[in-house]
Amino acid sequence: MHRFLAASLLCCLTGCNSIDRATHVASGFVSHQLCSATFVSGLDPEQYYREAIAPTLRPLSFLSSHAVDVKDREVSATFAGLAQARAVYRGSLGCLVTSGDAPAAAAPQAEPAPALLPEIGGRDVVEPADPALKAALERAFAENPEPPYRQTKAVVVVHDGRIIAERYAAGYGIDTPLLGWSMTKSVTNALLGILVRQGKLDMNVPAAIAAWAGPADPRHAITPDNLLRMNSGLDIGQSMTANAGTAFDPTAYMVFGGVRDMAAFTERAPLRATPGTWWNYTNGNTLLLSRIIRDNAGGNPAGVLAFAHRELFDKLGMKHVTLEFDAAGTPIGGSHMFASARDWAKFAMLYLNDGVMGAERILPEGWVDYSTAQTPGSGFYGYGAGFWTNRGGGPGAEYRIAHGMPADAFMARGSGGQYAIVVPSQRLVVVRMGPAFTPRDDMDVVAHLVADIIAQLPNL
Repeated sequence: MHRFLAASLLCCLTGCNSIDRATHVASGFVSHQLCSATFVSGLDPEQYYREAIAPTLRPLSFLSSHAVDVKDREVSATFAGLAQARAVYRGSLGCLVTSGDAPAAAAPQAEPAPALLPEIGGRDVVEPADPALKAALERAFAENPEPPYRQTKAVVVVHDGRIIAERYAAGYGIDTPLLGWSMTKSVTNALLGILVRQGKLDMNVPAAIAAWAGPADPRHAITPDNLLRMNSGLDIGQSMTANAGTAFDPTAYMVFGGVRDMAAFTERAPLRATPGTWWNYTNGNTLLLSRIIRDNAGGNPAGVLAFAHRELFDKLGMKHVTLEFDAAGTPIGGSHMFASARDWAKFAMLYLNDGVMGAERILPEGWVDYSTAQTPGSGFYGYGAGFWTNRGGGPGAEYRIAHGMPADAFMARGSGGQYAIVVPSQRLVVVRMGPAFTPRDDMDVVAHLVADIIAQLPNL
């Protein structure tokens, strides 16, 4: 009876087509995210479920159940009694929804190389010395009296290469790895930039996708630039929203439905529009770029992690990073990298410094300007090439600017209020993390925070 009632409810709310796939996405989402929160981030699983998962499943969250196995480091979940999923923790490879196959072994980690710059802060939380700056952080952490909640978990403010203020919610700290969601796309941007600098990748020639290799294939014309700018023309769903209806999106199925090879899933998508003519934000584009990175870095997770640490993470002094992989060994480069708030700030500093860290150029000259130049067709949101940008106008940029974020600002941005904001004119980086379910992912409050900080810089 429970299964019948659940299926009937789902049919009434969403239609009966693809219910089996959607329920598998829901159970996979719960198991994967709880696994990562528990075993990668070290968070309390039940608190994380209440704050970050249940609001996404509404109005159907009551149909979800889960169990956390601390001993075997895995999480199982069921949805409406119609679908089950199991996610397993794999050490340096993070968590993954399994399809019955044995999880890949953790990749060996080399001793980190020295960072190119001194630490941006000491071992203790940097309390703001200025009372007005302290008040700005307090406003950023102020909670709404009723849903939707803001749930700010971490704020780090870096000016001229040093933390001038930071704050963390209870249960979170300097070393807590936090999920960036689509901030991960900006890290994918950096790894691509490194390959370009090394002469291993050209962003403006047809992408190295074997399935499209024939010149007669209309997808043959898709370039890495098209994939990074989200104008490939592929008909592979959209990744702009996260709610119960998202369970029916093909990219959600790709990540949470137990798909073994996410890039192969994407490369089968048909072409809906001529490359370069239609802007559509979708994780599928970034998974194909992630496989290009994998294929240029040894073809396996160990090679990718060695490349990412040697060329990026270690040089920036990022110490608490987990990049998750699919079962085919491709990084889930559109959505699943965890790093501490300080690590996210260090990453943003690379773009503040035009791709140079210390005396070493990590990204090609001009790469930051390329990444932050608005893509035609994205003006409603203001999207560049792996970064959101205020440069170029349009409703998205105008909204952010009107709420206090300068016109030269750009950001790595992830679902639910994950931000690493770069303001070159102020030599400023502001990181805000936490699962916000407010309108526009708490953008108005975050933009006001940036404005408040800038107002106090002359006093510091």
